[in-house]
Amino acid sequence: MSQVPPGDAPLVHDLIGIGFGPSNVAMAIALSEHNARVGRQEAVTAHFFERQPRFGWHRGMLIDDATMQVSFLKDLVTLRNPTSEYSFLCYLQSKGRLIDFVNHKNLFPLRVEFHDYFEWAASKVDDMVSYGHEIISVEPVERDGVVEYLDVTARSGDELVVHRARNLVLGTGLRPKMPEGVERSDRVWHNSDLLAKVESLEGTNPERIVVVGAGQSAAENVAYLHRRFPEAEICAVFSRYGYSPADDSAFANRIFDPEAVDEYFTAPDDIKRKLMDYHGNTNYSVVDIDLIDDLYRQAYQEKVLGTERLRFINISRLTGVEDGPDKVRAFVTSLVTGEESVLEADVVVYATGYTPAEPLGLLGPVGDRCHRDDRGRVRVERDYRLATDPELRCGIYLQGGTEHTHGITSSLLSNTAIRVGEILSSVLDRAGETGAGAAAEEVADSAAPAGSAALVDGVGTPR
Repeated sequence: MSQVPPGDAPLVHDLIGIGFGPSNVAMAIALSEHNARVGRQEAVTAHFFERQPRFGWHRGMLIDDATMQVSFLKDLVTLRNPTSEYSFLCYLQSKGRLIDFVNHKNLFPLRVEFHDYFEWAASKVDDMVSYGHEIISVEPVERDGVVEYLDVTARSGDELVVHRARNLVLGTGLRPKMPEGVERSDRVWHNSDLLAKVESLEGTNPERIVVVGAGQSAAENVAYLHRRFPEAEICAVFSRYGYSPADDSAFANRIFDPEAVDEYFTAPDDIKRKLMDYHGNTNYSVVDIDLIDDLYRQAYQEKVLGTERLRFINISRLTGVEDGPDKVRAFVTSLVTGEESVLEADVVVYATGYTPAEPLGLLGPVGDRCHRDDRGRVRVERDYRLATDPELRCGIYLQGGTEHTHGITSSLLSNTAIRVGEILSSVLDRAGETGAGAAAEEVADSAAPAGSAALVDGVGTPR
């Protein structure tokens, strides 16, 4: 543990961000806009570290015709600051496509276009980020029994750098989830690797590809592979009768509203569980109805023509894989009869979702000072600040991994802009004794959702 000797005054950041995906890019933008509004004395000093060599957001899933499942207005800034120069509309204007997009009459951009927007926005605040830096430790800096700062050590190649912070914002994203006992390989993929690995199949004339899963990514993978390899049989394996449509109706979409975070946070645990059960079909294991219709139409056309390449193996589960040098054997079990069949395939793609990174995994001994509930989950305040021992004066904020406390939008884009504004408000409000209180009030007024004026120390959501 670092001990700060009297008179030692190293340069201290008000905030260090770990990870630089969309959420922390939005955080950097909120900081930049705040600093542009206030005087130098009230500016927030910040730096971000990102393991990747450049910005990237699910690059392996940027299928050319895949669209966003969220309105372009839920970009990195608009719900927090509709006049921001970092908005998707400003991006379109800079690219000369604003009129074309308006004429398109569509709320949902191509995913590859939204990724380009993210890259464009990230480039505007890249003075605040160090790419190619992996965080290897977070150490408490203690004086008189009180942790006043956190020392963050990052590695880039053989070089180690140490930065000191008053607050951390963790935006480490999601990790691909594979079934227990299944390892990724050259022939067993997670769908996050799709575009990176699909080139290896070019020129090999694959005969069969198996896709496991019933969600949006699984259906997109099936459609893409069917189109990409016109001679191959594409087998979709899932435990339902068919893909279930996503509920994107206007009333159901209120689950993603900023106010819904307040309601979910204050709800009793049994109501939280019911809300997730009621509205899980807005996001989990569901597919856009247009894509469902396209796949069914394609399968029916092939049946009529006697050229069936698109197979849906429903009410079944993939219970095992055997990876070989030339093929992979997929064992499929019927949930009705229990009968097992074997599919020899060139590749098996698991579209089995993601899991949040362990929020305390990077914190080392600092994590021991963070509180958990009776189910072992981290305790998180309304402002996304981890509940900690009182001796830990530093704020540790989560961007993701808070679904159990803040609801379904925790890892989604819908409320990212609101959330980062509220986190910034919390940071400023807690530093009020240094003169930042007025600025905190200003950010809270502009960022907090309607009806949340009392939550100056609160926060918003992601998706």
